[in-house]
Amino acid sequence: MAEQTEHTQQIAHTDRIPTVVADGVDIVYRVNGTGAGRGSATAALNRIMRRKQAEKAAGVRRVHAVKKVSFVAYKGEAIGLIGTNGSGKSTLLKAVAGLLPVESGHIYTNGQPSLLGVNAALMNDLTGERNVHLGGLAMGMSREQIKERYQDIVDFSGINEKGDFITLPMRTYSSGMAARLRFSIAAAKDHDVLLIDEALATGDRRFQVRSEERIRELRATAGTVFLVSHNNKSIRDTCERTLWLERGELRMDGPTEEVMKEYEAFTGDKSDKAKKAAPKKAA
Repeated sequence: MAEQTEHTQQIAHTDRIPTVVADGVDIVYRVNGTGAGRGSATAALNRIMRRKQAEKAAGVRRVHAVKKVSFVAYKGEAIGLIGTNGSGKSTLLKAVAGLLPVESGHIYTNGQPSLLGVNAALMNDLTGERNVHLGGLAMGMSREQIKERYQDIVDFSGINEKGDFITLPMRTYSSGMAARLRFSIAAAKDHDVLLIDEALATGDRRFQVRSEERIRELRATAGTVFLVSHNNKSIRDTCERTLWLERGELRMDGPTEEVMKEYEAFTGDKSDKAKKAAPKKAA
């Protein structure tokens, strides 16, 4: 009977559904010099063993951005991705989205990953309204779904609070307005895996709170959210689990507060605690 109980507990523990599996992932950038490595990305199998020598001779620099990273993400999780500049966070996110090839190892996804980055291109010469429709179509939404959710997207972004900006070309928007609209378009759809790169760092605190609430809603619909941010408070408010990358290596994977404590000790970042402890100025 004890054996049956233990077996049942093991089944319950493993009953979660994986959405992203990274298995020993290496990602290498190749920066070409003069006459660099033409065709190296599609070299035939019988030339692979000679590729490194050929690249060296052609002046190709290899940048090992992600090194042997492994983790499993599950439905319903919101996972923070932290690390100092150049640690490989955005690179790993792009690889999960299928936008970058891996040098070795594997990335498996259950469902379609969607990458939302602050630098994601919208068409500057088109109006915000037109970009909402094109962005929705690009994410796989039907025209009927876009029409149904259009006003919610505009209201969520808040870009019309000080005028009818949604009818103006995107080139007239500030970077914060454009970033808020990108997030609003992406957040209008329920995603299998939503990858957010620094999107919550833009906008005022009110928009950040709305964004964090929307992420929690996406989790409730059994999706998985990855959030790359340098804003420690956003990570704490949004994610219950955090991956810490440093120099391309996965340094820690665990509950957010535990990981953030070690990360802040590593970086010497006491800003969040200092803000809480700072006395308020008299009015």
